[in-house]
Amino acid sequence: MKVLVAVKRVVDYNVKVRVKSDGTGVDIANVKMSMNPFDEIAIEEAVRLKEKGVVTEVIAVSCGVTQCQETLRTAMAIGADRAILIETAVELQPLAVAKLLKALVDKEQPGLIILGKQAIDDDCNQTGQMLAALADLPQATFASKIEVADGKASVTREVDGGSETLSVSLPAVITADLRLNEPRYVTLPNIMKAKKKPLEIFKPEDLGVDVSPRIKTLKVSEPPKRSAGIKVPDVATLVAKLKNEAKVI
Repeated sequence: MKVLVAVKRVVDYNVKVRVKSDGTGVDIANVKMSMNPFDEIAIEEAVRLKEKGVVTEVIAVSCGVTQCQETLRTAMAIGADRAILIETAVELQPLAVAKLLKALVDKEQPGLIILGKQAIDDDCNQTGQMLAALADLPQATFASKIEVADGKASVTREVDGGSETLSVSLPAVITADLRLNEPRYVTLPNIMKAKKKPLEIFKPEDLGVDVSPRIKTLKVSEPPKRSAGIKVPDVATLVAKLKNEAKVI
């Protein structure tokens, strides 16, 4: 069984994000980029399924600029067998990514598709669900445990009241949550091996997909800075400030 895993190149989670001075977006010049943490968990889970003998091949996929090849090499260093880059300089929105992944699902016919539940740059949490709808596949989101057997996947997922377990027939789309696993440390020998693994490059046109943005970002701004707190001498002063200054009562 093949597993297709989508990985995204994002600003590293340790980096303090800065908005461009003209407000057109986030400044990524000379900023450390890395694999989206949720996607790293997804690729780790796919590799673990392969190590259990459930999966025969793990394919990592990324959509975006040429530098996404570095992210795919990291995925192959974790354990993916090969990679596919859909190269485009266009700003990709969740629906466009879902359409590109749908085209690859039709081409590769994987038995399972695993994605991170969301990307830490746009926090959309939409691509997995859109892909499941476009491909007409069952889906299980926010997975904290995955077991595959007898053509079905048993997925424990986190919900507001605790957790629930779903059974979905394969092929299916699963999105990974933080508690699914802890990704392994990538060793230097595996990084060197990843350089020799195959990496295919396509353009959106090759897959017959229009990736034109449907939403236009008008302005990006930083959240207002919080003012320092103060101490009040008594309850009467507190109530007065809440009423006259904060205007919350």
